[in-house]
Amino acid sequence: MFKKWMFILMTLLTTLNLAIPASAADVKGALHAMYRDDDDNLTADPPLDPNEWKNPDTLVFADAPIVDVVEYKDIFADFLNFLSQKIGKKIEYRVLDTNSDGIEDMRAGRLHLASFSTGATCYAVNLAGYVPIAVKGDEKSFQGYQLFVLVRDDSPIKELQDLKGKKVAHASPTSNSGHIAPIALFPREGLTPGEDYEIVFSGNHEKSIIGVGNGEYDAACVASSLFERVVSTGDIKESNFRVVWESNKFPTSSFGYAHDLHPELVEKIQEAFFEYRFTPIMIKAFGGMDRFFPITYLKDEKVIRLIANTGGEKFDEEGLQKMAAVEKKALESAKK
Repeated sequence: MFKKWMFILMTLLTTLNLAIPASAADVKGALHAMYRDDDDNLTADPPLDPNEWKNPDTLVFADAPIVDVVEYKDIFADFLNFLSQKIGKKIEYRVLDTNSDGIEDMRAGRLHLASFSTGATCYAVNLAGYVPIAVKGDEKSFQGYQLFVLVRDDSPIKELQDLKGKKVAHASPTSNSGHIAPIALFPREGLTPGEDYEIVFSGNHEKSIIGVGNGEYDAACVASSLFERVVSTGDIKESNFRVVWESNKFPTSSFGYAHDLHPELVEKIQEAFFEYRFTPIMIKAFGGMDRFFPITYLKDEKVIRLIANTGGEKFDEEGLQKMAAVEKKALESAKK
């Protein structure tokens, strides 16, 4: 059975847009009991009672944990101004300390719009009523990335099997390329994370990359797009690193809204996302992408759910609490 699902999984990774009928491998019906899904699209429906539809004067938009908060605030400034004018409301921008913080904030009603990392998106959908609607992209498709296993150029590590007995940085428990995908994919290559090598949560991809460069870790599992971004900032030299293994392509971080926003407000939010075109600074920062490309959780995030299911991830309350504990520990360690 394991070999059968790994074959399906790798086929999906090769062709992300391949339509495959729903199966037991897809995490269906996993929404928290507080949410409805009458249209069976795996995301929470708006509340039935219009009195529960939220329409605040100020919307809070949160970005996933990143290193350079000031830079990202500047990058998103033009879009947030456009969004504010489009919907006629103020937008408060902030960056999350951890993905689990964002999930808790959205569930509690303190967060209205968000960008969650690929791996955290499924937790946010199931447990916080998050509705992803877009991924950075261009006219033809959404932006994708690969899982890179990164080492220093002078490292003796040449292939995946050489990681045995080593210390390897994983970004965070909610990160797809930084944790969930390695857990699911590496055993197929004869390597079991946590058994064959020591997993160390760095906090995010940038810290994993820099940690490898500084010799803190023997290797790191990182998103190719974030490696390219750190290279582009000049913080590291690409020639100082080597990629010893890479996966096929995954979708990048999602953008979306809380399910209980007023439907008319949601319509304006969607219009703003899909009408907007990135500024030159955004295009440079986001690898040449120039817009928010529309996606659905049911279709476009299915490959992520299959990877997670293969690796034992259920995106439930127990998983969230474990994730929060590990993220907190990683955050405290990073601040020392």
